[in-house]
Amino acid sequence: MITTASHIITALTTMLALGWLWQAIAALRGLPTLPDLTQLDRTLPPASAGPGTDATVIVPACNEEESIQATLRSLLRSTGVRLQIVAVDDRSTDATGVRMDAVAVEAQAAGGTHQLEVIHNRALPAGWLGKPHALALAAERARAPWLLFTDGDVLFDPRAIALSLRYAAAEKADHVVLALTLDFKSFAESAVYASFQAMAAWRIRLWKVADPKARDFCGAGGFNLVRRTVYERLGGFAALRMEVVEDLRLGWLIKRAGFAQRVVLGAGLAHIRWIEGALGIVGLLEKNGFAALRYRFWLTLLMFAGFAVQIVLPLAAIATGRWAAVAGLLAYAFIALTYAANRRVTQASPWAAIFFAPATAILLFALARSMILTLTHNGVEWRGTRYPLDELRRNAGRGW
Repeated sequence: MITTASHIITALTTMLALGWLWQAIAALRGLPTLPDLTQLDRTLPPASAGPGTDATVIVPACNEEESIQATLRSLLRSTGVRLQIVAVDDRSTDATGVRMDAVAVEAQAAGGTHQLEVIHNRALPAGWLGKPHALALAAERARAPWLLFTDGDVLFDPRAIALSLRYAAAEKADHVVLALTLDFKSFAESAVYASFQAMAAWRIRLWKVADPKARDFCGAGGFNLVRRTVYERLGGFAALRMEVVEDLRLGWLIKRAGFAQRVVLGAGLAHIRWIEGALGIVGLLEKNGFAALRYRFWLTLLMFAGFAVQIVLPLAAIATGRWAAVAGLLAYAFIALTYAANRRVTQASPWAAIFFAPATAILLFALARSMILTLTHNGVEWRGTRYPLDELRRNAGRGW
């Protein structure tokens, strides 16, 4: 009986290890093809010298008093580009709006190339989530041919937007997603993010996003650069008014509609303190986890099972000993190899694979918590507003 169980564990773990080997090889081949804007600076064509504004940057913020000034000031330091910056104080109950206004006064006094406009929004219309409404509100003011949707806690290198626009022009792209650089303060934070990225790669291969025949797509709330004509043709955020993961859904719509989508890298061009502590991702996924699975209970349970297998099976194999232990160690070796391949995106060490099990367990807990809270509250409660589950499901659309 023990021998039979050992053989089963060995066989299953070997299959899992081969799966991770396939993932590692695919990432090692694919991720190096992603362009790094910091390396392309000298080879990209110069920006056009036409009149007007090059890009409208839209910065929604709700209770972001600690970070919003740094974000806006970093945008105002942008070089090689002319920006219309529209910052939305979306029903904040702290000093976010006051601090936005202070930066706007500074910008006006200093003069310069860029314009900063602050919108103080105090009402949320029925049938809208807060963030899509704030994004749509700001987009209505846009005058530029490009829209950059970002967040109120992202810090920009002065070259970031100009390089992205030059790359988009050279590639004839309609949508450019710049992978953000995460600011880690502990090894545990990087380990959680490395696991998050590795698990996500089973569904979305970043190097396949540019392939019009591939199902892979991308969207990132911190840096979604979209042609305004494409945004308007797809209905803008009015078409996503009850979408919790509006950044991902916008990317999905763009790719599905056949527009040219690109993912680019550039360490330090846009960075964010996204995960605060190893458990920080739990709060971040509270509203997004179940939403990303389109509020489907069966699919979420299936993902729970997949995560549980990834956590338990290699450790059980190692504890079993002999050939099972070899299979378990190989699984971890190939996970580490995948981490090494992903390092251009995550900046996380392959040694973080040692903590793959606890890091993935945190992700599993975050996902379970997101589902349980959504179901028990019969909706999503976020930043003081409750959104009914029936309405969220009705507007979510099917699948990806």
